[in-house]
Amino acid sequence: MLGRLLLLLVTVSFLQAAHGAPADEQRAMIQELFPKATEIRDKLPDYPVYPVYQLQELLGYAYESLDLSRLQGFAGKPISMLIGLDTRGRFTGVRILNYHEPVFLHGLGEEPLFEFISQYKDRSLTEQIIVSTSGNRTGKDSDGNVVRFDGVSKATVSVLIINDTILSSALKVAREKLEGFSQEAPTRARPDFYEPLSWPELLDRGYIGHFRLGPDGFQQKTGHTLSDYPEMPEPEPGEPFTELFFGYINAPMVGRNLLGDDGFARLKERIGPDAQILAVLSRGLYPHLSDDFTPGSSPGRLGLQQNNLAVEIRDINVFDQNIQLRADGMPDVAMASLFRVGGNAGFNPGADATLKMSVTLRKNHLVADSTELDIPVTFASELFETVEVAPRPEDNRPPVWIGLWKERWLTISILVASLTLLTVFFARQRTLSRHPRLVHRFRWGFLFFTLFFIGFYAQGQLSVVNIYTLFLSIWDGFSLNVFLMDPVLFILWTYTFISLFIWGRGLFCGWLCPFGALQEMSAWLGEKLKFRQVKVPENWHRRLILLKYPILLVLVGTAFYSLELAEKLVEVEPFKTGITLYFVRYWPFVVYALGLLVIGMFIHKFYCRYLCPLGAGLAVLGKLRLFSWLDRVELCGKPCQHCKNSCGINAIHKDGRIDYDECIQCLECVVILKDEDQCVDKVLQKKRQRQAHILATDAG
Repeated sequence: MLGRLLLLLVTVSFLQAAHGAPADEQRAMIQELFPKATEIRDKLPDYPVYPVYQLQELLGYAYESLDLSRLQGFAGKPISMLIGLDTRGRFTGVRILNYHEPVFLHGLGEEPLFEFISQYKDRSLTEQIIVSTSGNRTGKDSDGNVVRFDGVSKATVSVLIINDTILSSALKVAREKLEGFSQEAPTRARPDFYEPLSWPELLDRGYIGHFRLGPDGFQQKTGHTLSDYPEMPEPEPGEPFTELFFGYINAPMVGRNLLGDDGFARLKERIGPDAQILAVLSRGLYPHLSDDFTPGSSPGRLGLQQNNLAVEIRDINVFDQNIQLRADGMPDVAMASLFRVGGNAGFNPGADATLKMSVTLRKNHLVADSTELDIPVTFASELFETVEVAPRPEDNRPPVWIGLWKERWLTISILVASLTLLTVFFARQRTLSRHPRLVHRFRWGFLFFTLFFIGFYAQGQLSVVNIYTLFLSIWDGFSLNVFLMDPVLFILWTYTFISLFIWGRGLFCGWLCPFGALQEMSAWLGEKLKFRQVKVPENWHRRLILLKYPILLVLVGTAFYSLELAEKLVEVEPFKTGITLYFVRYWPFVVYALGLLVIGMFIHKFYCRYLCPLGAGLAVLGKLRLFSWLDRVELCGKPCQHCKNSCGINAIHKDGRIDYDECIQCLECVVILKDEDQCVDKVLQKKRQRQAHILATDAG
């Protein structure tokens, strides 16, 4: 009897799971997202959402992000969240179910992550949500429907992925289940529909939209006169409060007439074939952009909505001598912009939309009045044709990493320039090594650049985490987008990988590793403080340098077994503590990282030589190098040991051979070899030349 009862309970549980019933823990989370809920129903069979009711009233839906979006996080695995969305398209909250972002798990801690996702509560899909990493306060712009969320310093990639996952999945749910959010039949501009038209003709035919609000209309709209606002100038006769013109540039009828054939072609070449562009022009007392607007960003005063969803608009800042608005009969305007439109919500140009213009006017420094103008956006239907199959929203928008690369263009430019300089230096090392002072100054200057710019500022510390993330990505289905999320790391990894086949591991380990540079500096400090420098006996040194290889194997192997365990074991690397978090962390991690630096004051680059799994991985690939750049001569090691004794990392064998698996390419041995006063071979050559000269003189 007992056995039958247990079998029945197991069967019921299985049927509940198969039917999509939420587990108790998940049900409790959904209850937190909808406090008024009296009934949480099972997951729908036709769409992966949990309907939530208060008695007979539908409150909204809860869903797991993994069911609708599998965008990979920085660790190569998707971030799983439980998200609540009410019937009006507002977020009731977000809960983290599972994630593997190292910067939160074993770095900053989870609190910044929870603070970030808490910002979504009560925000709406009708608002344009932008994640800011500049420290701006959360909330609506003073004169717009753009909502800027505080990002998380040092976790920019992770929070942008979270934001993209939340918004893209919520849009799918809204379009599928919420009234007023469904899409009309998708349209696109007719590519062959064109004839030369003047500006008035474009307006008359409805190819260009127009909105005008005069001072009297402003008073009717707000109940205030312009004289109530001291900062607002007196309008000239016939001058509007605001007047807007707008057109869909992708339509050749609009784009070619406004930009000319050459300008239209250049614009399409610059922005790519899939970008959708909306032109907005304005004049009057209150234009569509504020005086402090930053080109290339989203406008604060102007927003765009379609199907009750916020459509992202961002200035593309392309006006130059070759791309200008130049239609015949075009009126003088105060401001003109070309906006890229779309984002997560996408944009259907042939369907009705609404420009939302926020107006904020100050009566004094304490009191301001705000209102919002709804400007209908409808273009003549003959500009468009219906698309038979609607593409998915994520296929219509550029990948997240493109915005990240644009945002960090200055950092990328400096990094690429520095790597170019380093490449030239290494390519000409045999010539430059004749100038020891130049080599030493360049090396120390570049080490400081690596530590402070690449490391502390640009957060370009490579890690063994990147290696097993690559393996996991290949195992689960490779996607280059994951690695493009961080432009600095992507550029450094690409450069390092290429340089492995030319110079071996030493170029990165000796020049581009921020923690390696920090170790060099601690070793220099130890020498200046006259600490006794410990020389590890040769036989022990050759054994100890092998330690880092099993550490690498354990980390990579563990990642396939348990990513959570691998994320804990990877703390053998002090990079996160020392470089990413500036030593501001739980004290055991700080003691470990500082301890390695203190040991390095006695044993040169102790961690690099014996423990670094990243160095081990690079050394394995470095065996495939094509060249051996570091010259040797006959006397090297037989009997001369000067280079070996001067090599702080002990990468030279007693017989003079260089161990490229351990060499950090400091070039000290190359400098010695070229120095006529240090290299024994050069000294003996000079001595023989002097003796030959003396003999020749005596014979004469």
